[in-house]
Amino acid sequence: MNRQRWLRHGAKALHEIAAICFGGGLAACLVINLQANRASSAEFAAARHMFAAISQYILFPSMAIVVMSGMIALIATNAYINASWAWLKALLGLSVFEATLTIVGSGRRQAELLASTADPTMLDALLRSERNTIALLIVLSIANVVLAVWRPRWSVKVD
Repeated sequence: MNRQRWLRHGAKALHEIAAICFGGGLAACLVINLQANRASSAEFAAARHMFAAISQYILFPSMAIVVMSGMIALIATNAYINASWAWLKALLGLSVFEATLTIVGSGRRQAELLASTADPTMLDALLRSERNTIALLIVLSIANVVLAVWRPRWSVKVD
C-alpha cells in the first residue's frame, strides 16, 4: 500500500473510532444531566465533577480528533474533494465542534451550577439548556453519520 492509501485508511479509522468515543461521551453527559441528584449537594457536586471530567477528557479530545481526521480524509481522498455531501459533512462537523465547546464550558462552570442549587428555577434553566445542547449535538452527529453512509449525489442545475 502506498503512503496516501495508508493516510486515507488511517484517517478514516481514526475518524470512526473517535466518533464512537464522542457518542459515548455525549450519552454519559446526558445521563448525568438527567439523573444528578439535586436534593443532595454533595452528590450533585460529584455528578457535576464527573460531567466536567467526561467533557474535558473524552468529548473535547474525541471531537478534535474527529474534525482533524475528517479533514485529513477529505483532503487525502480525491473522490471526496468534489463531493458536496463531504463538504456539508465537514461544515456540520465544525458546527458540532463549536457546540462541543459549549458543553465543555458548561462542565467547567461548576461554581455557577453549584451556587444555583439554592435557586431551583435557575438550576432547571441551566440544566435544560445543557440538555438541549447535548440533544442538538446528538442530532447533528446522527446527520453526519447519515451523510457518510447515504452519500447523496447532489448537483446544481444551471439553466
